This record gives sequence, C-alpha cells and structure tokens, in this order.
Amino acid sequence: MKKDPAEIPRGQVSDFSRNWKADMLSGFLVFLIALPLCLGISLACGYPAISGIFTAIIGGMLATFFSNSELTIKGPAAGLIVIAIGCVMEFGFTGGKDPAADFQAYRLALGVGVAAGLVQIFFGVVRAGVLGEFFPTSTVHGLLTAIGIIIMAKQFPVAMGLSPEGKPLELLASIPHFIMNMNPLVGLIGIISLIIVFSYPFIKNQHVKMVPAPMLVLFITVPLGMYFNFSQEQTYSFSGQDYPLGKNFLVAVPENMFSALTFPDFSGLGTSIGIKYVVMFSLIGSIESLLSAKAIDEIDPWKRKTNHDQDMVAVGVGNTLAAFVGGLPMISEIVRSKANIDNGGRTRFANMFHGLFLLLFVALLPGLINQIPLAALGAMLVFTGFRLASPQEFVHMWHAGREQFFIFVSTVIGVLATDLLMGIAIGIGVNFVMHLKNGAPLRSLLKTQVTIERQEKEGVIVRVKDSAIFSTWIGLKKTLEPLMNESRVVLDLSETFLVDQTVMAKLQEMEKVFQVNGSTLVIAGLDQHQRLSNHPAAARKKSRK
Repeated sequence: MKKDPAEIPRGQVSDFSRNWKADMLSGFLVFLIALPLCLGISLACGYPAISGIFTAIIGGMLATFFSNSELTIKGPAAGLIVIAIGCVMEFGFTGGKDPAADFQAYRLALGVGVAAGLVQIFFGVVRAGVLGEFFPTSTVHGLLTAIGIIIMAKQFPVAMGLSPEGKPLELLASIPHFIMNMNPLVGLIGIISLIIVFSYPFIKNQHVKMVPAPMLVLFITVPLGMYFNFSQEQTYSFSGQDYPLGKNFLVAVPENMFSALTFPDFSGLGTSIGIKYVVMFSLIGSIESLLSAKAIDEIDPWKRKTNHDQDMVAVGVGNTLAAFVGGLPMISEIVRSKANIDNGGRTRFANMFHGLFLLLFVALLPGLINQIPLAALGAMLVFTGFRLASPQEFVHMWHAGREQFFIFVSTVIGVLATDLLMGIAIGIGVNFVMHLKNGAPLRSLLKTQVTIERQEKEGVIVRVKDSAIFSTWIGLKKTLEPLMNESRVVLDLSETFLVDQTVMAKLQEMEKVFQVNGSTLVIAGLDQHQRLSNHPAAARKKSRK
C-alpha cells in the first residue's frame, strides 16, 4: 500500500520541526562513529588528521542542501584511501621523513581534489549519474574487495606500532613478522582494538550495543594510552629490547582548527600524475557514491528515491570546497548512512547534525582528539577493510556463478597487481571475453538492438535482440523508463543470445520500480535460455539446438 505523501518525511524547512529530534539523535550517534573513522582515514591517506573532519563537516553542513538524498551521510570513505595515498605518494610524499615534501604533496593532492570535484559537478549537470549503471556487478565487487585487501595490508602494521612499507601482497605475507616485531605497548592497544571491533557484532548486551564500536574502542584505548604515558617521549624495555613511545603514536590536530586550513597548489594539474588522479578521484568516487546512494534507497523505510544527478552535484560541490580548505574527497558513505537508518534518522538534516557535532567537538575539545592512539585507528580500518573483502564476499560471488567469480577474481588480482583504473579495465575486458564466449554477437557489446510495439491486449512490447549485457544496460534503461506510465510493459528477450547477471539484477530492481509507480513490467522470452548459476539474478544463455 502506498504511503500518504504528506506523512513521508522530507528534508525541507517546513518539515524540520516534525523531524529534528529524531534527526539530531541519529546525527549525534553517527558523529560518534564518524569521528574516529574520519581521523583514521585521513592518516591512512597521508593527509593531516584534521582533513577528514573538514570533509565530514562540509559534507554534513553544505552538501545536505544540494542533494535530495534523505538518509545518506556525506564524508570521507575508506574506499578512496588507495587513490588518495597513491596521489600524495606520486607527488613526493615521504611518510614523515621530509615534512616539507609531504606538505607540498598534500597541497598538490588538494589541487587534484578541487578539479575532481568540478568534474563531478559537471557529471551531475549533464545528467551523467547514469554512468554508475555501466559497470558490471562482478567487477564492482572485485574493485571494492581489492580496496579492502589493500586497506588491511596497509593498516595492520600501523595497529602494531610499525610503518607499512611494501606492496599489499607483500604486507599481507609479512603479518607474522609484524606480530613478532611489534612495539609491545602500542601493539597491545592495536590488538585490544582489533578484538573489540571484530567481536562487536557478536555482542548481545543491548546496553553495550548502545555505544558504537569505534567509540567503544576509544573509551578503552584512550585511557590505556594515557596510562602508558604515550604523550611523553620515552624509551622502555621489554624482553631485553628497547622500544620508543611518544606523541608520534598519537593523533595530532591543532588546538585551533582554523590554523589547519590549507589551500591547494594547482601546479600538478598539468602533469600526467595530476590528470590521472583527477580521473580516478572523479570516476571511482562517483561510482562509490552512486552505489551507496542506491543501496540506501533500497532500505529507506519510506522508499524515497535519490536524484542521482542532483546528488552528484552535491558531492561535487562538497569535494570542491573540502579540497579548497584542506579536506579529503567525500562520497555518500554506506556504513555511516546505514547507521543513520538504524538510529532512526528521518531526513537529510541528520547528515547536517552529524557535521555540526563534529564541528563543535573539534572546535571545543581538540585536546581529547590528541589522546587517541594511532594503533586504535589502524585497527578500526583493518576491520573496515575486512568488511569490504570478507570471506562471505568470495562465497557470494562463487554462488553467483563460476564465470562471475572468475571476473570478480580477475578484477581483484588486476587491482592488486596494477592500480584501480587498470584493474577495472581488466575486469571489464574479462567480462567482454566471457560474453563473446557465451554467444553474444560482437556488434551487441556496445549497442542495444531494441524495438517497441504497442498492442491492445498485451500492452507495450519491448523486444531486445542479440544480447542484453552490462555495457548496453544504459540504453535499455533509457528505453524502459519513459514507459513507466503505461499500465503494462512486456520486455521480450526471446531473440537474445545472452542476458548477463548485471542486467538480470537491474531488471529485477526495475520490476519493483514499475510496481511502485502503479505499472507492471513483465520479463518474458527466457524459456529457451539456461541459467548459468542458481543465483536469483543468474545470467541466461540461449540453449543451442
């Protein structure tokens, strides 16, 4: 049954009085999650710790008013760590060995961030939000899984009090070495933090669960760091070996946040490095943001739909301003957005309140932030990476079908062996090869063969020839969307040789959208196609006679 439009919460000034209490409470709880994650993501990116806070404040207090996405939380995301750290490193980041070089690399990366934000605004203005629909499901899953592996590999040594040096697979293989050679007191905090975040999902006590896992980590590790006197430069002995302690194992933010404002250097934009990372920030960031917004729309209790082009403009505006004052790139972040729903957020003002609480905390209590152990933040990011690359993700892709699993693994390996853009290209290339192998005509890889016919009894019949695959989905979607006002639309796929899993999944989503609009979409003509797996959205291949 459709909800009364008057009862659906909206992020409008006229509705503020009805929803502000629920939004403020949810914004506060999301702030508790966001604070440590913003700090940890910043440091993992090679940016100053305060950078992520700047981004979340701007994402909450500015981007809120450009987007119609009611429940997404805007801020820095772990999924962009790999791009950000790659950018500053290629611009000369030394990891603290040369502070002047590090600061210049940071400013050059900010210049890239401003340009990428402007590109995202352009994407939104020209209605390019649909580009997020182009990428095949298995390749996107592979990309996110590879990012998760890289985050775990880079952050585990930080949790042990060590510096990560080497490629992701080398770092993963060195985990036993990191454990054996950890700084004991720092590593103790890292191990306690890991135990908390990994065991938190299994905690049943509702009183404990009222405190978000990241904040629970801080409640335990900050007093431990103070007890061990991390803020005092010193050396201690353990098992006959000396180890250092000091402020370099703690977060550092300035007492006056405005003194940390940093303006970009645009001189790197004319270089191949600058161009490369403008593309990566704008493309990968846009894809992640669109996927997050779509995922949150699916679980919105009021089934409100985000205008993805408008949301892209909001993210672009936020990124442009954030980078201009020293902030990280932002997206519509999935974990904090899900927490917003779970905590009773009703409208986009929850995002605004989360940004406001961050602003107040950093402005009034910066000394508390400077007591947070870096090992605790590293442990939180290890868990964040694990969630992106969990074993369940591999199992899920295996159940999706062997071919989907092969494309997924090819993307993961491609990203780990090269970089994000090349890894995506490898995944898409493997996808095309698999489609040709399964009978998709070469001419159908980039162009949809569609005809529309109207019949009195059947309604509107849309016939697709040759194949319906990820690379032609945008064209098919543009054909179907204007027909939502029709009472009945039949999508006849009988003349296709192949319908891939990405299209099947999106058609199943579109069936629900038609239903919400009071129409019916009938997917027909697959009787002679065989399923390539037992997955509900399995690819369909026409049987050969």
